[in-house]
Amino acid sequence: MKRPQFTPEKSCLLAVALSGLIIGAFLLSNLIRSVDNISSFGLCSLASAKARAAADYDATPAQLQSILHYATSKIVPQQSLAEISVTFDVLKTRSPCNFLVFGLGFDSLMWTSLNPHGTTLFLEEDPKWVQTIVKKAPTLNAHTVQYRTQLQEANSLLKTYRSEPLCSPSKAYLRGNYKCKLALTGLPDEVYDKEWDLIMIDAPRGYFPEAPGRMAAIFSAVVMARGRKGSGVTHVFLHDVDRRVEKMFAEEFLCRKNLVKAVGRLWHFEIPAANVSHSGGWFC
Repeated sequence: MKRPQFTPEKSCLLAVALSGLIIGAFLLSNLIRSVDNISSFGLCSLASAKARAAADYDATPAQLQSILHYATSKIVPQQSLAEISVTFDVLKTRSPCNFLVFGLGFDSLMWTSLNPHGTTLFLEEDPKWVQTIVKKAPTLNAHTVQYRTQLQEANSLLKTYRSEPLCSPSKAYLRGNYKCKLALTGLPDEVYDKEWDLIMIDAPRGYFPEAPGRMAAIFSAVVMARGRKGSGVTHVFLHDVDRRVEKMFAEEFLCRKNLVKAVGRLWHFEIPAANVSHSGGWFC
């Protein structure tokens, strides 16, 4: 995730908008919880159900810190409000859910706040950056990840991955798959053990030759999505699709047929599980 540049006017407007989104998410999540609480009782228990709903009407610590941060800071997320709204629209229907984010930065508090009572996990390549962000926002759940790729290998990886059977759609897996260089093998167990409803790819860095690039993140997100056992699709959001490598690997693994929305530099894909995916050929 790049360290963004800011202009005071745009930062102020975006900060106000983000605060509104987070407050809206807080109100929506508590409305849903209130309805669930009330519907779980009979009419004779309506009063006690309302009392319980009122007691549940509490913001999470991350939401409170996020509102305070974006209301008072000129440092705002890299994504535009229109791009953020694409993911927010899905979170409104899926939260609380499991949300995996490649990248850690000025948007992390926002993503955690927009998924109240769900699991939001961040994967970041730079240990020092993790310390910097988590020190300011200790409620965030973040882990450091090591990548085995470099951006300058992108063309070669795309040309040669089909020669490795353990990179194929029918045999690909992640944990311990050292033969497939695109597989992320050293992730925390929590990443492998959960089914992720949403995956955001906004990291690692991919703007200089020695950077890890997002090739492995894109491939691994697809492997996770295709391995889904639960109902529904996995929503994958890829940022910076104006860059050649991101676009090239998206078209190879995420597939144009799964692209449901494109806003600014963000593409939104809905990836079906392998048992309902096209079984012939490769990923696309």
